[in-house]
Amino acid sequence: MYVNIDGNPAKVLVKRKPIKNIYFKWLDDTLLVTCNNYLSQNEIEKLIKTNSKSLLNLKKRTPKSDLKSNEIYFLGEKHVIEYDGVSKTYLDGNKIISKDSQELAKFLNYQCSVIFNSRLERLKAQFSDLPEFRLRIRKMSTRWGVCNTSSMTVTLNSELIKKDVSLIDYVIIHELCHFKHMNHSSEFWSEVEKYYPYHKMARRMLRESQND
Repeated sequence: MYVNIDGNPAKVLVKRKPIKNIYFKWLDDTLLVTCNNYLSQNEIEKLIKTNSKSLLNLKKRTPKSDLKSNEIYFLGEKHVIEYDGVSKTYLDGNKIISKDSQELAKFLNYQCSVIFNSRLERLKAQFSDLPEFRLRIRKMSTRWGVCNTSSMTVTLNSELIKKDVSLIDYVIIHELCHFKHMNHSSEFWSEVEKYYPYHKMARRMLRESQND
């Protein structure tokens, strides 16, 4: 069917599923509407017209790359991204439903903070001689983590949120061990092995996924 969206005719495809909410997604110039079996065509048209400005803004904000490849890894599992222009970002099985790419970025940053801090607190309990330090999170292009003893900070790459929790744990342990050995000597790796025996496998997995 075709619906007039703020004076512009747009092709609308309706996909029905056993779900409670209604989702909107642009596929080039076609609006995909995912809804339950009980929503009538008239109700769908009314919702589109009511949210016409939001839907047009969603179309402008949706990059072409997102239209063709809406996938992202989250904690080691592949998730499909669906932009609906309305919802707050949330997980739905193997999907991440979000208003737009900006809200998705906020969601991922928040998850980085919650998950990285949680894993750090859990792993710190295994160490008996750690100094006081603070955690920083930022996107880095060449390193998964950094330990800086002059500023007493551990920095984790925000891209780690895409990796399995076991790999996040490895990077944290790696950086915590640098408080004892600020190098990659045999003594350092012996220290890492005490807390993470499979560090060689973890390093290989991170190297292989560096460009994912």
